[in-house]
Amino acid sequence: MTWNGDAIFRTIPLHVVLGGHCARLWGKSSRWSGVRMTNQNRVLARVDSDMDGMVLGLQELVRQPSVSATGEGIEECARLVRGMLERCGIPAEILRLGGGAAPVVYGEVRSKANPEKTILFYNHYDVQPAGDASLWDEPPFAGIVKDGSVFGRGAADDKGELVTRVWAVKACLEETGDVPCNVKFVVEGEEETGSEHMGAYLSRYQKKFSCDGVIWEFGYVDASDMPIISLGMKGLLFAELRASGPARDAHSSLAVLIENPAWRLVEAISSMRSADGTILIKDWYEEAAPLSDDELKLLDKERFDEDSFKTEYGIVSFVGDTGGLEAKKALAAGATCNIAGLSSGYAGEGTKTILPAGAIAKLDFRLVPNMDSKKQVERLRSHLHDGGFGDIEVRIFHVEAAARTDPSAPFVADVKAAADAVFGGHILNISSAGTGPMAQFAEYLGAPCVAVGCTHVFSRIHSPNEFARVDLLRDAAMCICHVMWNFGAGHHSPKFQK
Repeated sequence: MTWNGDAIFRTIPLHVVLGGHCARLWGKSSRWSGVRMTNQNRVLARVDSDMDGMVLGLQELVRQPSVSATGEGIEECARLVRGMLERCGIPAEILRLGGGAAPVVYGEVRSKANPEKTILFYNHYDVQPAGDASLWDEPPFAGIVKDGSVFGRGAADDKGELVTRVWAVKACLEETGDVPCNVKFVVEGEEETGSEHMGAYLSRYQKKFSCDGVIWEFGYVDASDMPIISLGMKGLLFAELRASGPARDAHSSLAVLIENPAWRLVEAISSMRSADGTILIKDWYEEAAPLSDDELKLLDKERFDEDSFKTEYGIVSFVGDTGGLEAKKALAAGATCNIAGLSSGYAGEGTKTILPAGAIAKLDFRLVPNMDSKKQVERLRSHLHDGGFGDIEVRIFHVEAAARTDPSAPFVADVKAAADAVFGGHILNISSAGTGPMAQFAEYLGAPCVAVGCTHVFSRIHSPNEFARVDLLRDAAMCICHVMWNFGAGHHSPKFQK
């Protein structure tokens, strides 16, 4: 069943409409009958009973486009997030830097019972461009709910994750009038374009953002619905290479005399990487931190369903025909040289025999801990110059360092215990394969950063038909409640029986 619009909430209970994955969630009388309603149980029951509101909140956010790549809806969405925080009992304000920086939404609730400890939730309200609307089953910003999931750009990355944290705090406030520790929200609007101004915000508002632990913007749930707790992120260097040829597109018969800039660019890119994924730029791995014995043990224990992964992406093998532990090492700690986009000449229907005037490639390099992004930029430039490609123009869009949190940090234990209490277990991952400004948070705030959340590993983030499963939204909100209790009390809360 496909449905859009808010009116149905007034006539049909959400659990009747959704079905699918969510069928097991509602039936509150049976779940809570006979349960001694402690403060914690009341808070969890409130999360359970307020799922209609959480889904409506997510739909409201998804329906507001907020594309940082183009600027579409950024201001409007910042105001929307601030209003949502305030409606949920979280005092909020919009922070600004000026100079073209997207606003940051900041929210804070001071704990009456435990004002000495502070947890910060980092999220972002900006989203990737929707892309070709014809590839979506429903309009990308419609926020349609069907088969137990909310569909739309940003439903998972990152508006779904944001509402789980907001609704967890809301439930605590409504049931107890307090939160287990001080809570802060930092919600930025440029994460999808490299968090260009996040460092400046952290510098200016370092005292305001001060905290003892950071819950990162996302957390994956694997194919068997087990949460993956990530303790780090790779860094990123995003570059554009541009090769120039004749003053204008020329007849292709002149390729015997005029060098084709597309060939020039292809040859330059090919010189950077071998077929097995090894980066051939001189000294690229010089400072890369090797995996420790403890990290290797964690990777060895980590579950990775290679068959499901290959089926989801329609591939038959991995780069370099790797597998097993080596594949897991690549995801968590492998540097990459990736062609994100390639453009030159004519690519329309039929034929057009031209020699193009120029060619452009967009490359992203994932970096690992201890790699200095500034050194890597210079190594890239030197590689092109020394290889005879000095005429190729290099433009650097953004760079980001890698970061990792110590698995033995007490905050990590708090998060692990919370995931166990709600999901019945967890997978500890030393680093996400993706990138975000985690290193900057660690540098300015001096606090451990841990990623835990509800983004299903195959939720199509950055792709058409992105979705967030409602049952996982609920579980993540309950997990956040447990994180706050564990962190605030310094011990682990009891397991919640589904």
